[in-house]
Amino acid sequence: MIPFLIKLVYVFEQLFVIILLAHIVLSYFMSPFHPIRQQLSRIVEPMLAPIRRVLPMVGIFDFSPLVLLILVQIIGSLVVNILRTFI
Repeated sequence: MIPFLIKLVYVFEQLFVIILLAHIVLSYFMSPFHPIRQQLSRIVEPMLAPIRRVLPMVGIFDFSPLVLLILVQIIGSLVVNILRTFI
């Protein structure tokens, strides 16, 4: 059961990274009113908003997606390490 949970954490982590990267790339090319971009924003923006309050933009650069990406990977690793203690 634990190896299944570990794989599930990895899958969710990778899926979220893909969604976040798609959100970043599509923000350059797609209208904010496009349905695909709106759906991605509904998933990602609630997690980016608290980071943006703490980390302001530097010029035209928004580093909040990078911080979120790092946080997701750290949390995923922590959860996997905690699950591995139960094996």
